[in-house]
Formats: sequence, C-alpha cells, structure tokens
Amino acid sequence: MLCRHFRRAFPASILIVVILFAALVPLAQGGQENLGRGRISGRVVDSAGNPVEGAHVTVQILKGDAKLEGMTDKKGNFAIIGLGTGTWRITAAKPGYADASIEMGVAQLKANPPVNFKLQKLTGAQELQVDRSGLDAVDKGNRLAQQGDYDGAIAVFREFLTKYPEFYPVRLNIAAALLNKGDADGAEAEYKGLLEKILQVHGDYAKDKSTAVRALSGLGETALKKGDLEAGRTYLSQALDLSPEDEAAAYNVGDILFSNQKVDEAIEYFQLAARIKSSWPKPYYKLGFAYLNKGDYVKALESFNKFIALDPENPEIPTVKNIVATIEKIKK
Repeated sequence: MLCRHFRRAFPASILIVVILFAALVPLAQGGQENLGRGRISGRVVDSAGNPVEGAHVTVQILKGDAKLEGMTDKKGNFAIIGLGTGTWRITAAKPGYADASIEMGVAQLKANPPVNFKLQKLTGAQELQVDRSGLDAVDKGNRLAQQGDYDGAIAVFREFLTKYPEFYPVRLNIAAALLNKGDADGAEAEYKGLLEKILQVHGDYAKDKSTAVRALSGLGETALKKGDLEAGRTYLSQALDLSPEDEAAAYNVGDILFSNQKVDEAIEYFQLAARIKSSWPKPYYKLGFAYLNKGDYVKALESFNKFIALDPENPEIPTVKNIVATIEKIKK
C-alpha cells in the first residue's frame, strides 16, 4: 500500500529526476553549514578551445570549510550542485595544465552565471616544477645508482624521460649507469644519441654546451674503458675545443696522453686544467708524476707540495709525502 501511494503521489518521471539529482550531487568535504541548493555549471577548454576531459573542478567556500568537487565530461562540461549562498573559489585542474580559478558569489534562489575556464598546457619545465614526483624520481634514480642498483636506476630514469622528454640531459645519468655496470657499448650508444638529440633540438652543440661537453667526455671515458686510446683522446679533445674553460676535459685529455706515454703533451693539458681551476688538487697530483717521469725533481716537488696543501685529507697524502721525502733525499 505504501508503495502504491508513493507512486500515486510521485509520478515515474518525477521519481527518475529525483534519483538522478541525488546521483549527481558530489560528496561534500568539511562543514555542512555552507551547503544548500545552489548550482554552478560551465566548461573547461584548452588554449585552442578544445574540450578538456577529466579536469578536476573544486569549489571551496571562502568563509567556512565546505568543499565540493566534480569532473568534466568528454565535452569539457561540468555541473556541481549543493552550494550554499556565499562567495566560493572555483578551481579547474588537470595534470599537464596550469590550474585556473575564479571567485564568485553563488545564489540559491536564482540561476548562477556559467563558469568557463581555459587551461594553458604546461611546458616540460613548468610541469616538472609543478609535479614534485618528477624531481623525486630523478633523486631516486641517483640514489639507486649510488647503491649499485644500476638496472633499477636506469628504469627510473627512462620512465622519467617518457613523461618529461624535454629533459633529455637525464640521458647522461643513464649512460653513466650503463658504463658503471660494464655495458660500454650501451653507454656509447646513449652518449651518441644524446649528442644527436642536442643537434635535433638546437642545431648546434654550443647552444647546450654543458650537456654536449659532458656527453663528449663520457664518450672519451667509454672509449678508454674499451681500450681505444685514440678515440678517447679525440672525444675529449672535442669536449675541450667546445669548452676551453672546462678543467675536467683538459685533465682527462692529459690523463689519456700520460697513460699513452706522451708525457710532454700530457703536462700541457694538466697545466691547462690547473690554470682553469687553480684550487683543484687533482692536476697537481698528476703533474708531480709527469715531472718525476721526466726526472725534473724541482717541478715534481713543487707539484706534489701544491697537491698536499690543497687536499691535506686526501687518502693519497701519505704516499705522496713518502715520494716527496725520497725526492728530497735524491736532491741532496
């Protein structure tokens, strides 16, 4: 009887509307005192006017805790009901886009004006600044590499690049991990691919000099690991030509020459590295051995003592001090 009376009092069409209305009311968060019968609707599009599906629309009362949420459909449309009278902040957001918001007064007893948003697509750099998880991923990859989990690090870096291809210098991290795990061929391919990417994006290594120098230096190191001294010297010389102020490139060229018994040429590059960065102890360490190899004890002592002064906590210091003591005895 009760059901019969209910159907008589509420026709089927009205009953369906009531059910649909209840289904469309979003869940409320926070206090209930600012909720009511107010309704807002609108549309979210991108900068080209195309609908943005799946945008998250939030309405937050300015004076109170009430909060309601909704999502846009395939046409970018949204509608949120249950707002009380007052001033609300309405925000549209979707990953990959800059958030957009507006504050407006909402009424319950009359229609509210449509709320339309135009979301601007973020560039890779902007998106990474917004998405802290991207930066955390790079940190995680670096930690894994430091722990010796090179495969894990490579997987994290590649996933990062899938999401942020604009940040191609992360391929340096991938190449270093490959080299450290003993995959010299894989590292070489990664470094070369990175150089090709620089040319593709900029047309000139000089327009991303820092990345190009590191890639060329990486190729030089990779060549050395493979036992190809000439190729290693060529790559490192290219890095130095591109960035004459790069002390590491100068040092690495000197190191290759010294290991290939070309001592005089090696000294020139070690001296260059020391001139570029006089506070760097490493070139003086190698200069000491290079001069010792030539029998120039005065310059060898000068170089070793400079190394000791610049890096007194270096684990090589006891050995170097013994060498210095031996040279001083020879001089006497």
